[in-house]
Amino acid sequence: MLTRAEAEDFLYQEAAILDEWRLREWLELFTDDGQYWVPSTDRPDGTPDTTLFLIADDIIRLRARIARLESPHAHAEVPRSRTRRMIGNVRVLKDDGAEILLWSNFVVYRFRGEISDHYVGHYEHTLRRSGGELKISLRKAILDFEALRPAGKVSIIL
Repeated sequence: MLTRAEAEDFLYQEAAILDEWRLREWLELFTDDGQYWVPSTDRPDGTPDTTLFLIADDIIRLRARIARLESPHAHAEVPRSRTRRMIGNVRVLKDDGAEILLWSNFVVYRFRGEISDHYVGHYEHTLRRSGGELKISLRKAILDFEALRPAGKVSIIL
């Protein structure tokens, strides 16, 4: 059984990788069939096949997203935003030997030029053990906002 301290270490390491913009390294945390979802704010419990999502990337789309973010032609992130993630209230909800379900709160602060935005919500990570390592098979970032204001978009990895 994964301990809460081990879960926290995993989530804190993931947050550091994203804050340091090591996006290729972040991709390595995913399984070959990994997914990254950000559901719409009005249907946080939906699924991409029945509900409009802000982001519903499989591993192929996620690789393309990272390539776009690293490109000098990604105008929304050139120069790249600075971010700082705060993770808390980490819980291990399930560890049945095959899958691990983590739940945690987050605040992501985004700084770009003179503008700062914040995104508040919770993560649901579904992990699998692979070769002695934890890998993400599904990462959901569920926002608490009713609408994305003031930016109206999410150009960073939450």
